[in-house]
Amino acid sequence: MRLVGRDSDPGLVHRLSRRGMLGVAAGGAAALLGTAAGAGPAQAAAPVSAARTAAGSTAAGSAAGPAPRTGPGRERGRGRPVLPPGRLGIQLYSLRDKVAALGFAAVFAELARHGYDEVEFAGYTQGGGPITLRRLRRLARDHGLTPIGSHVGYWSTDPAAYTFAQNLDRVLDDAQELGLTHIGTPAPPFRHGSTVDAVKRAAEDFNTYGAAARRRGMKFYQHNHSEEFSFATDRPSVRVYDVLLAETDPDLVFLELDIYWAYVGRHRFGKRPDGTPAPFDPLRYVLDQPDRFPLFHVKDGERDESVRDGYRMRDVGDGDIDYRRFLSAVGRTHGGRRDHHWQVEHDNPVESFTFARKSSAHLHGLREPGC
Repeated sequence: MRLVGRDSDPGLVHRLSRRGMLGVAAGGAAALLGTAAGAGPAQAAAPVSAARTAAGSTAAGSAAGPAPRTGPGRERGRGRPVLPPGRLGIQLYSLRDKVAALGFAAVFAELARHGYDEVEFAGYTQGGGPITLRRLRRLARDHGLTPIGSHVGYWSTDPAAYTFAQNLDRVLDDAQELGLTHIGTPAPPFRHGSTVDAVKRAAEDFNTYGAAARRRGMKFYQHNHSEEFSFATDRPSVRVYDVLLAETDPDLVFLELDIYWAYVGRHRFGKRPDGTPAPFDPLRYVLDQPDRFPLFHVKDGERDESVRDGYRMRDVGDGDIDYRRFLSAVGRTHGGRRDHHWQVEHDNPVESFTFARKSSAHLHGLREPGC
């Protein structure tokens, strides 16, 4: 990782070398009332059977749908699958319309059919009606799915808000009851401002949450969007994400790299405010510190220089991000095929079940080069 701002903050440079929300996210636990398992007859969907073990090959075969676009990351090859077994998940925010209409059981059954292993939450009801965490955990287990993590708000001006800053113990209690191994926030580290010192203060908040999570046997994580790759307002040679990495304790705070938003960040913030080049490779962050990135968001984008972000979000496999390269490289790190989890996501898919099916098919189909 390229170190910046060397002359302006020697202490920061030392920590960089050594460790080499868009507001408040939906928490949702305030709605955990009653015991109903969601709406609609689909809640009676049968648990996944032994046939689920073949779901990955099914998803990569007859369920694949239209042929994917050609280009980087779409060559099938003949070698080892780049997707490690048992590590494919989905951020349920992508399926919020189906949860609201059909309930969690029907959604979990669909995910099991298409080879998913894990689910990540963004709220624990998502419009599907009241449900207890115990029931939600059992539904996931009955369909062969592991709840891997959840997005919760960082902070709020409301003292009763379901956020880490306002209700840390409650957030962690709920995560434990659901059986999560990771609990995190999709909020950027801008609670105190966007100067270097302000980001350092946010990092200290995250260290506090990470220590509390660790005492419960969980890992606290932060999920990025593109703004984390911008530059501190008082030191325009220092990238915010570099400060966050340097100032958070690597034993307490972990990162969920949203790969799409990292590529958007590279497009938007590939130059400093004065116009000098400041390129970076999102993959390099992971390869430099693979143990800090247990989770990833796998979302795709089609390059479009006419829009601010430089990409238009697409279903996984329909865009231009080279996921064969990305997963292959991470898989070659120490523990890379065991210690990393890949959650597909699309903020607003055209048809969410189709998105889930196509994404699984694409990722299961990617192979290492070779015979």
